[in-house]
Amino acid sequence: MQDKNNLEEQLNQETAEEKQVVLETAPAEGAAEAAADKFDDTPLDKNVKLMSPMRMVVRRFFRSKLSIAGIIMLVILFVFSWFGPVVYRAWGETETDYSGKLEYSSYVDEADEDGEYGGSVMLIVTERSINSLAAPSGKHLLGSDERGMDVFTRLMYGGRLSLLVSFIAVILTTVLGVVLGGVAGYYGGWVDNVIMRICDILMCLPTLPLMLILGTVLDSNNVPGQYYIYLLMVLLSVFSWPGMARLVRGQILFLREQEYMVAAEAMGYSPARRIFKHLIPNVLPQIIVSTTMSLGSMILYESTLSYLNLGVKDPYASWGTMVSIISSRPDILQGNVWVWIPAGLCIILAVLAFNFIGDGLRDALDPKQRR
Repeated sequence: MQDKNNLEEQLNQETAEEKQVVLETAPAEGAAEAAADKFDDTPLDKNVKLMSPMRMVVRRFFRSKLSIAGIIMLVILFVFSWFGPVVYRAWGETETDYSGKLEYSSYVDEADEDGEYGGSVMLIVTERSINSLAAPSGKHLLGSDERGMDVFTRLMYGGRLSLLVSFIAVILTTVLGVVLGGVAGYYGGWVDNVIMRICDILMCLPTLPLMLILGTVLDSNNVPGQYYIYLLMVLLSVFSWPGMARLVRGQILFLREQEYMVAAEAMGYSPARRIFKHLIPNVLPQIIVSTTMSLGSMILYESTLSYLNLGVKDPYASWGTMVSIISSRPDILQGNVWVWIPAGLCIILAVLAFNFIGDGLRDALDPKQRR
């Protein structure tokens, strides 16, 4: 009996020592909980801190230097675009600078019928021309464009439009993809076949030629310039949702056979509740990463459409339209780089910021990551 008690005491001591070694060599604090689960009979040390899954994700995300760099760049662009015009009010978005060279014009005032004035009178009028392509100075921080508008002011207003349009397009794409992909993955059968065949058709369509055709239709119907790009991005979202729908459908086809979904069905939950309360939240990490990465692509889409004169119409500005001037004015490309380089740099920074944040979220949401 005494030997049996000694043997149990020795086993308990070895188990406690083994647990202590595992906890001390765990690669992260979050791994301490997983290591402790292997020893259910031994209580956890009070000094061991258990981290929630959300806290672990946030901690892994902010450990990435690229994620921090992406957030900083994005915050700077948003502050510059939305709060910059509030501080810098020297020029408006569509205001033209008429302080160029002096120009003289003259005309003759004919005498009346009675010849009261004794002949014609010559009048000379002096006025200033448009101050186009002015170099950077205190008056224009980044110079002026070919129409005499302040480049710095238009860069801020153009950022508002480019970023806002990209967010609208991505949100619409995500909503359509999640709803249709969730329905297709959950119900299957003929519903899945119909939605997937629609996806196949949309993915086979040439997007850019269709945008050119739709842009011509909008032009012929005299659509206002400030709404032109929004309509195009909505149409672009209609052609872009199949990728998100396929992603969501593939995940739900796997998750719908899990035990918790069988339990939810047995409890009588409606299909809508099972899809949007139990299935979609489990696909949320993949949706967040895909959405973040798509923001950079949408900014490039907007810039491309604006470069092809399918974007926002004059006199309103966007980063894409500010770069597109080099296609019609080669002299600006070589001799007036301040007109188009700032907008190009803003596009590059925005795309890099969204890609850095997307990479950080992908690594942080990966359950295999323990760093």
